[in-house]
Amino acid sequence: MSGLGLAGVDVGGGGIRARIETDEGPAYGENTSPAPRTGGRVDLERLAAEITTVIENATRAGEQRDAGRMADGRADMTRGPERLAGMAIGVTGMPGLVREPEPLWHALRERFELGALAVAGDTVTTHVGALGFRPGVVVAAGTGVITLGTDLAGVWNQSDGWGHLLGDHGSGAWIGMNGLQAALRAHDGRGGGSPALLDRLTARFGHPLDLVALVYESASPAHHLASFAPSVADAAHEGDAVARAIWDEAGRQLAQAAVAAATGIEPVISWGGRLFDAGDLLMEPFLATVRALLPEARPTPPLGTSVDGALALARAAARGELRSRHPYLYVFTADRSADRSGTPSPRTH
Repeated sequence: MSGLGLAGVDVGGGGIRARIETDEGPAYGENTSPAPRTGGRVDLERLAAEITTVIENATRAGEQRDAGRMADGRADMTRGPERLAGMAIGVTGMPGLVREPEPLWHALRERFELGALAVAGDTVTTHVGALGFRPGVVVAAGTGVITLGTDLAGVWNQSDGWGHLLGDHGSGAWIGMNGLQAALRAHDGRGGGSPALLDRLTARFGHPLDLVALVYESASPAHHLASFAPSVADAAHEGDAVARAIWDEAGRQLAQAAVAAATGIEPVISWGGRLFDAGDLLMEPFLATVRALLPEARPTPPLGTSVDGALALARAAARGELRSRHPYLYVFTADRSADRSGTPSPRTH
């Protein structure tokens, strides 16, 4: 691929995903490493390097596909974009774990000759991916969870998003943690345990003491906790009542966050993130609780993913149509630093 392009990047607890678009077509890339951290905050210099690698690998894969088509007489050889008109990055833990994202701008501007960069919380990219630029509430659930109700102007209602130690109720890490706790109760012979989940714990992690060492010595405990959520889903599908109850409660927790974030805006409620790949196991209790708590709510299936939302923000930033909405969204351009004017004050609770 060649020429000026656009890149949308999603940085979550489960890794980095990127979509790059040029006139020659799209390319996709990802890794499975959680966002790098130093002292608890996202390490922006390392993150910039990892994003660069993901984009370069994606475009290199595109080159190889194009080379194969050229050999078959079906396409001309192309190469990855050296310049990007716009890029948008949705980062987990922003605001909170990312206070000043300007180092991303300097590092990525130099590598890709960026015309514009938008750095947003991954809840913003998930919101735009799910609803376009429409007002409403979007629950972004993966390893963690954060819910945002916004009109992308003056209303910014955050619910949860407090991390796996203080919140993230209903997230992948929360489900995995509750599943592991039920497994350990079975191991100890305490009430409320699940032998089915204990079997899955030992199959995945070995002896419970091995699990303890892995989680407590890890730089990203939430990542390991969330990795057990699919096992909890398998047990639920096979009829384990404890596992099913965990998923039911997860759906209720996510719904409560959605309703809490709906104050002052249209009650359009959507969702995004890989946790919702669980389908009815999560959606049934989620939607039932939303309707019970907020009868006027309008559940709306997402239009796209967080990567789609990031790409839409990149396009808007490149066109000069996007302004900063601190602390959820920063916009940098080649002719000015992040515009903080007209910044709204978020309501977090």
